[in-house]
Amino acid sequence: MPRLVLMVLAALAGLASSVWAQDFPSRTVRIIIPLAAGGGGDVFIRALADELQRAWGQPVLVENRPGGGLNIGTRACAEATPDGTTLCFLSSEPVVYNQFLYKSLPFDPDKDLQPIAKLFVNTLAFVVNSDLKVTTIPELIAVAKARRGQLSYATFAFPMAAFMERLKKTEDIDIIRVPYRGGGEVVNAVLAGTTPVAWLALSNMVPQIQTGRFTALAVNAKARSPLFPNVPTLAEVRPGEDYPPTWFGLYAPAGVPRPILEKIASDVTRITAEPAFRQRMFIERAVEPAGDTLEDFARFIRAERKISERIVKESGEQPR
Repeated sequence: MPRLVLMVLAALAGLASSVWAQDFPSRTVRIIIPLAAGGGGDVFIRALADELQRAWGQPVLVENRPGGGLNIGTRACAEATPDGTTLCFLSSEPVVYNQFLYKSLPFDPDKDLQPIAKLFVNTLAFVVNSDLKVTTIPELIAVAKARRGQLSYATFAFPMAAFMERLKKTEDIDIIRVPYRGGGEVVNAVLAGTTPVAWLALSNMVPQIQTGRFTALAVNAKARSPLFPNVPTLAEVRPGEDYPPTWFGLYAPAGVPRPILEKIASDVTRITAEPAFRQRMFIERAVEPAGDTLEDFARFIRAERKISERIVKESGEQPR
């Protein structure tokens, strides 16, 4: 086929794709989250979905697909029709950690997902049920030694699970990890005392810490949280133990036309920059806004994969 014809066809395809993007979406959009309803991430994406629905004039529905180490929902997104009407809201775990934690995945996080926007970084807090009567990590260690095998903890973040497993070895304690499907379930378990220890996003637990039902021992962040300035960072209380934070982003299945991705990224950036949204969903919930989109977000993910591979190897965790 002559080169001129190819160039014309490519130009026509690009024009058609751009026109399609201008009309996007023309029907319902769903956003899959691989966590149970009620957690901090779920609250955030539902708020964003409401704003997108207003902007697009089409229903934007959030679909919870928990389970399987976050792989079930991620697979559902990766296998969806690549027309922009199925998006997914994912944490760093299925995107950069799970490929090193599982012998095989039902999706390729590099080839099957297209990054759209890095939305926020979670400040994770090390909390306990206040009935334990501890206010520091050394005090928790002492209780764990006195109640060997009787305490349990929960976390969705692999780096914090690695921290807990190292803590158990270095301090000769036995705190059992318990899996949950979402942040809301973890909060209820800590409140009930069935799993009295957790590493969880502050956005899940602001009221519980403020009212004294949870005691925060540390936060995994570069600096103390403005909401809880008396809670030290993990680096302050355990020097040398530095772990990357958890982050969340918006993705699409591979193959979605570029103009549609650009439209989604632009609309998300505009919404998350609005002062009212930032106050309600970032500042009041101790969440750090991100803002990377498309190429910047993709580069960030590639760098994070190298870090996550190192952390998994250093932890000694064997793929399951």
